[in-house]
Amino acid sequence: MAGTGAKILKVIIRNDAMKQDFGGMLFGWDVGTIGGVLAMPLMQERYGYENYDAKAKADMSQNIASTLQAGCFAACFITPWITDRWGRRWALILTGAITTVGVVFQTGSVASGDLAVMYVGRFIAGLGVGAASMLTPLYVSECAPRAIRGGLTTFYQLFIVTGVMLSFWINYGALLHFKGVSTFAVPLALQALPAVALIVFMFLVPESPRWTATQDDWETTKKILVRLRGLPEDHPYVQNEISEMSEQLASERRLVGDATTKTLLKEMWLIPGNRKRAIISIMLMVWQQMTGVNAINYYAPQIFQGLGMTGTSVQLFATGVYGIVKVVGCFIFLVFVADSLGRRRSLLWTSAAQAISMYIVGAYGKTEPPVPGKPISGFGYFAIVLIYLWAIFFQFGWGPVCWILVSEIPTARLRALNVAMGAATQWLFNFIIARTVLTMQVTMGTAGYGMFFLFGTFGWIMGAFVWFFIPETKGVSLEKMDELFGVTAHAPKDVEDGPEPEAAPVEVREEKGEKA
Repeated sequence: MAGTGAKILKVIIRNDAMKQDFGGMLFGWDVGTIGGVLAMPLMQERYGYENYDAKAKADMSQNIASTLQAGCFAACFITPWITDRWGRRWALILTGAITTVGVVFQTGSVASGDLAVMYVGRFIAGLGVGAASMLTPLYVSECAPRAIRGGLTTFYQLFIVTGVMLSFWINYGALLHFKGVSTFAVPLALQALPAVALIVFMFLVPESPRWTATQDDWETTKKILVRLRGLPEDHPYVQNEISEMSEQLASERRLVGDATTKTLLKEMWLIPGNRKRAIISIMLMVWQQMTGVNAINYYAPQIFQGLGMTGTSVQLFATGVYGIVKVVGCFIFLVFVADSLGRRRSLLWTSAAQAISMYIVGAYGKTEPPVPGKPISGFGYFAIVLIYLWAIFFQFGWGPVCWILVSEIPTARLRALNVAMGAATQWLFNFIIARTVLTMQVTMGTAGYGMFFLFGTFGWIMGAFVWFFIPETKGVSLEKMDELFGVTAHAPKDVEDGPEPEAAPVEVREEKGEKA
C-alpha cells in the first residue's frame, strides 16, 4: 500500500495535480476563515451586533456565513453549461477570478462596517467557490489514470482540508499579532490567495482529454494523454484509453443524439442506470453534510466553547489543531488507503465510527455539561479528543470518497451535469447547516447535546444507504461505469433517433482491427 502511495505522488507531480487542486484549497480556505472571524469580538463590534443576545448573535453570524453557500448553490446551475461549452480549464480560471472579486468586496466592507457589502462579497465569492467545488473533482477524475483515480481525486480533498487548516491558523495568528480591524480584515483579504494561485497555475495545465474527445478533437486528446501519462502515443495504454473514449462517445450518441439540456436531462432521468447514478450522487452529498462536518468547519471556535473551552485565543488554537488533524488524516488516506480499501468499505466503517463519536460527545453534553468558571471534566477532555478522532474518520470516508464517486460514476456526456447536481445538493445542505448550527447549539439542550445526537443518528442512516445502494467502483474505468450500472444501448422512445456518431480516429479503429 505504501508503494501505491508513492506511485500516486509521482503521478501527481507529473500530472500537475497540485496546480489544478488549488480549486480545492480555494473551497477550504473560504469555508475555514469565516468561523474564526465571526468569533472575534472586534468583528462583532465593527458590524454592530456585539451587544445582541445569544440567539440574535447566532442568527447574525449564520446570516453572514451562509451567504457564501447561497452563491455556491446558484453557481452549480450555470457551471455545467460553461464547462461543457468552454472546457474545464477556462471555467476554472473564471472561478478563480470571480472569487477574487468577492474577496475584494468582503475586505472593502471592513472600512465602513457595511453588512450589505459583506453579503454581496460573500455571495460573489460563493459563485466562484461553488463552481470550483464541482469543476476540480470533475477535471481530476477525467485526467487521472484509472488505477489511482481515487488517490488523485482524494488529493482534491487534501487541498480542501489544507485550506481549512491554513485559514484556521491565520485567524489565530491575526488575533495574536494584529490590532484593531486588521485582526479580521487580514484573514478576509487572504482568502484571495488560493484563488489567484488557481488562475496562475491553470494556465500551466492542459485541458481535460475527455472534454476534447467530446469535441471530436482527437489529435489534441492524444497529445494531452501523452503528456499526462508520460508514455509515447503508440503505447498500448494510450491507444486503449483513446479507443475506450471513442467507443463510449459513439455509444452515447447512438443512444440520445446531440447533447441539448433537454436531451441530457432525459438521458439522466429516463434511463434507469443513469437515474440510479444521479440519485446516488444526490444522496451522497446529503449524507456528507448531515455528518455535521461543516458544523465544525464553520463554527469550530463556538463548538469548542460549548464543550467548555474559554477565551477566543484558546478556542482558535483548538480550532487550528483540529485543522492539522484533518490534514494528517486526509494525507494518510491518500497515501495508504485511497485505492486499496475501496469506496464502499471506506464509507461503511466510517459511518459507524462517526456515529459512535457523535453519540459520546452528545452524552457528555447531556450528563456532564461544562460549568462556567470550573475546569473541564475528564469526560469533557475525552469528548474533545473524540471531535479530533471524528475528523480523522471523516477524512477516511465521507470527505474524499463522496467526491470520488460523484465524479467517476456518471457517463461521459452527463459527467459535468451530474457533478454539478451533486455539488448543488452539497451546497444546499451546506447552507442549511451553516444557517442552523448555532441555533441548534443554543436551543437543543446544554452544550447543544441534541445536535450531536442528531448527527450521530444520521451516521447510522447513511451507513445503511451505502450497504444497500452503493456498488464498489475501485479499479473500474470511467468508460466501463455504464456496464456496472446496467446501461445498455436501448433508450426510451422519446430520446431515441439521434444522429449517427462521427467515426473514431483511423488509428484507433486500426488498433482494434477494423477497416479504415
